[in-house]
Amino acid sequence: MFSMPGIMLGQDDNFDSAYRRFKKQADRNLVVTEARARRFHETKTEIRKKEKIAARKKMLKRLYMMRRYESRL
Repeated sequence: MFSMPGIMLGQDDNFDSAYRRFKKQADRNLVVTEARARRFHETKTEIRKKEKIAARKKMLKRLYMMRRYESRL
């Protein structure tokens, strides 16, 4: 799990700088990414399907790069 972001405000802190610090900390803790990932439930089948598509995409990219490299020789 992750810890929730939070900042300590001083007397002379203005809203813009505090908001910027909070957003940076939230990005570092992957709060938004985690929330988007948990928005919809994915079944095991959907997860496997996505992994299979990603593996195929990765293999095709590697093949493309190899052919591109070989054409330069």
